[in-house]
Amino acid sequence: MDDGVYVGNAGTDAALDRGWLLGHFKDASDPRHSEAVEIKWGVHPPGDERARWVTDERRTALLVLVSGRFRVELPGRSVVLARQGDYVLWGRGVDHSWYAEEHSVVLTVRRPSTPGYGSEGASATPATEVPGSVAPETPERQDRKIRRSA
Repeated sequence: MDDGVYVGNAGTDAALDRGWLLGHFKDASDPRHSEAVEIKWGVHPPGDERARWVTDERRTALLVLVSGRFRVELPGRSVVLARQGDYVLWGRGVDHSWYAEEHSVVLTVRRPSTPGYGSEGASATPATEVPGSVAPETPERQDRKIRRSA
């Protein structure tokens, strides 16, 4: 019987849709379908980073650190989430990227759930990513490049 209730495990379910647990990309008959909000359980090994900055953001996002040490890159600043429960929130129009300084688990909530974003498939390029765009060079990014090439 479909009673509109779904019980799962974030770690297990996240592996099915690149970490996304709830959003427009779930089947309309699934209780996890939502056009209002998206939720992601992100598990990131040390050194994992977003390959391209998200630009022309049309959503509001909240990223909460569950465990580890995670850095969010924003225009003109870096925010390091180091204690369980640390979070950062940004709104529409704020470009961003991220880097896992340690093995990290983060919970991301975005609104609204907009087609062209999220988990349309592992090979999908979200509409907010500009092909060929890269994060601005910061001293931290340059240091990582040097360490990786050594």
